[in-house]
Amino acid sequence: MTDHPVRTPGGRPVGILGTGSYLPAEAVSNELVAERAGVTAEWISAKTGIRRRRYAADHEATSDLAVEAARAALADAGIRAGQLGWIVVATSTPDHPQPATACLVQHRIGATGAAAFDINAVCSGFVFALVTAAGLLSAGSGAPAPYALVIGADVYSRIIDRTDRRTAVLFGDGAGAVVLGPVRPGYGLTGSLLTSDGALHELIQVAAGGSRAPASEKTLADGGHFFRMRGRAVSEYVLAELPRAIRALLAAQRTDAASVDHFIPHQANGVLLAKALPDLGLPRARTHLTVAEHGNTSAASIPLALDDARRQGAFTDGELLLLAGFGGGMSLGAALVRWQDGHGGS
Repeated sequence: MTDHPVRTPGGRPVGILGTGSYLPAEAVSNELVAERAGVTAEWISAKTGIRRRRYAADHEATSDLAVEAARAALADAGIRAGQLGWIVVATSTPDHPQPATACLVQHRIGATGAAAFDINAVCSGFVFALVTAAGLLSAGSGAPAPYALVIGADVYSRIIDRTDRRTAVLFGDGAGAVVLGPVRPGYGLTGSLLTSDGALHELIQVAAGGSRAPASEKTLADGGHFFRMRGRAVSEYVLAELPRAIRALLAAQRTDAASVDHFIPHQANGVLLAKALPDLGLPRARTHLTVAEHGNTSAASIPLALDDARRQGAFTDGELLLLAGFGGGMSLGAALVRWQDGHGGS
């Protein structure tokens, strides 16, 4: 990874005012996944640290999950949908190639007038969306209202090859959301680092279904619409680049690693995260993991873990949170958030 600028927000301080999440009802055990993937439940647990995951019902699409998470986050923040100026949905499994899934969410929740769009940075998507929305709010940017809704939502059960043990054992479905708005000076998003390495774009991909390889009988027969990942190379990227990115962010923000109170990473693979943690240099941070119960929910994994921790009362006023995502592209995003209890500005 080459050096990339760390962004320090200017203008109005913007932070997280509320969180929400949604998980489909169907819990899928390792035993069920293992049978089709040609492995054992014990193999899945040993290789991934995952015990179960959730799959969306037949009638559920990504927007359905996103809407439920959005409603929960709005209720938690005490904000009405009509007060939103922006809706940003991070997803790599949209309902349709177009329109944006965010527009479907806007309509369903009644956020009339809000600007709505999607971001696809695969599993890094939530951090990319969070930084984008916070920047728009902080700068003003002509937004009609001082609040934004950021959602990470994915339904990977629709694009995985359930006979492929490298991917089928990892992924589940879910959605998580946050409401962003004004906070007290010194609180909220205090710095971020976003980076991509397109030279590695083939490590994670769905090859067919776009303009390069439109849907056809051949792409269907070849399995081109399934998610594919070169697991070993992806692990090498994460183990090398995630520590470097975190060090760069903390150094640029003149923040001591020991001052990070909570670490909320993308829940890619429990075994991979266990390997990565010792090299991150976060001596006091409490790491929040939901991967054992949720699996890898792509762009939803960070906001799902964030909501789970917040609802358990894990965060107190003034604590420093570090969010970090990594995924296809290859892409990587990290953000520092100074937590503010309660809602609204100063």
